[in-house]
Amino acid sequence: MGADIDRDTFSPEEESRFVMRLQHCLTALESLLGRPGFGEGQTRVGLELELSLVGDDGRPLLRNQEVIAATDVERVEVELDRFNLEYNARPVPLAGAPFTSLLDDVTEALSGLRATAERFDGRIAAVGILPTLRESDLQRDALTDVPRFRAISSRIRALRNAPFEVRVDGPEPIRITCDDVTLEGANTSLQIHLQVHPQRFARVFNAAQIATAPVLALAGNSPVVAGRQGWEETRVAVFRQAVDDRGPSARWSPARVSFGNGWLKSGAHELFAEAVALHTPLLPVCSEEQPLDVLAEGGTPGLDELRLHNGTVWRWNRPVYDPSDGGHLRIEFRSLPSGPTATDMLANVALLLGLTAALARESWWMTVALPFRYAEYNFNEAARVGLDATLLWPSKRAPSPRPVQVRTLLDELIPLADEGLESVGVLPEERARHLDVLRARLESGQTGSRWQRSTLIALERDGMPRERALVEMVDRYLEHSASERPVHEWPAPTTGRSS
Repeated sequence: MGADIDRDTFSPEEESRFVMRLQHCLTALESLLGRPGFGEGQTRVGLELELSLVGDDGRPLLRNQEVIAATDVERVEVELDRFNLEYNARPVPLAGAPFTSLLDDVTEALSGLRATAERFDGRIAAVGILPTLRESDLQRDALTDVPRFRAISSRIRALRNAPFEVRVDGPEPIRITCDDVTLEGANTSLQIHLQVHPQRFARVFNAAQIATAPVLALAGNSPVVAGRQGWEETRVAVFRQAVDDRGPSARWSPARVSFGNGWLKSGAHELFAEAVALHTPLLPVCSEEQPLDVLAEGGTPGLDELRLHNGTVWRWNRPVYDPSDGGHLRIEFRSLPSGPTATDMLANVALLLGLTAALARESWWMTVALPFRYAEYNFNEAARVGLDATLLWPSKRAPSPRPVQVRTLLDELIPLADEGLESVGVLPEERARHLDVLRARLESGQTGSRWQRSTLIALERDGMPRERALVEMVDRYLEHSASERPVHEWPAPTTGRSS
């Protein structure tokens, strides 16, 4: 969830000063974005991978701080709940073989973390929502005991002034009540960071918004929460409600978790300004930097307050300002789930970035032919039913948009993604290696969610009670996940251990 915070209480004076400094940051950012040469240079891509710790009993293992203290794996951090970890891969150039480089990095990290977890009688799960989580696992005592998470917890609870409730209308209606934001810890994601030139930011960001839905439909891996079957990507519905700071009397106000409020018109500054205007600060920690003075002296300001605030507004695609190495902008793609394997995840990354690159050349007309509310509808529909979704896709000829079954659409979009990757310098063999995984998954129809759901149904059909079936399904999932065989190759579910 971002930067280090050393305390969890703040005075009214600190809050007022923070709000004032946010405006200074926005002014500095606007000037910085107009500086010749800012944000130029080699395009790089990176990722953050959230993981769950699982005990030998298939249940969550609440020992993240101990595992991190014991591991030799670098760039791994605690996350919100005590069974959550996050691994940060090294950024690599987008041209060449980026996905194989990231795949090697993630595979090595997972191997090291699995070895460390075994010392605590645990395992590492890369899965959107751990299927064996119970409602009781997601209450306040699950919170990782660090000041940042305590502060976010107390601030959101104070703003909301009501219990957190999650409702998901899936195959088995889900109703969960929680006393804290720890419900969000059920979700583990794959977050992709793409460096973007400031002058192209609006086009690329809008393209990312359009590309997200069809890729998500092919990447679902979160069909179960609290023992009940929900959406293909239930993570989307859970996250939206789990950190909602709006109490019952404030449902009219903008949500902190959202797909956005419209197509981007000008550039990244627009999104940062919107975050400041719409949302109460949660972590009003002020730095000593004077960003306008740093800018006047030719330096690159940290804009610490703006970056901190932006990190508590959880758009599914989010702008990022990074002051390192002269400064640059990134898009953080936050919609994809963790898992099932590193191979699957990097294939998803290739498709999403390739499609974004291709659509960025067309976004000028696509945003006209696809009113924003339909893009948001597509996102939710892809999360709800995955490969069974019918999306509304822009057309150059009226009427637009037009309904199209997502499987048919993906048949067209995977080759388009290949063209997009070619345009940014990704090598032919690299494109084929990773996009072929998606082609095979699409042909088989077996996503992570479909495999989990069909395995659970098969086990219950054979007479196994739900709770035991979930544990058995997780055991099989972890075995297959560690094998690095992509999910479309996982055997059809049976009741024997051979599956």
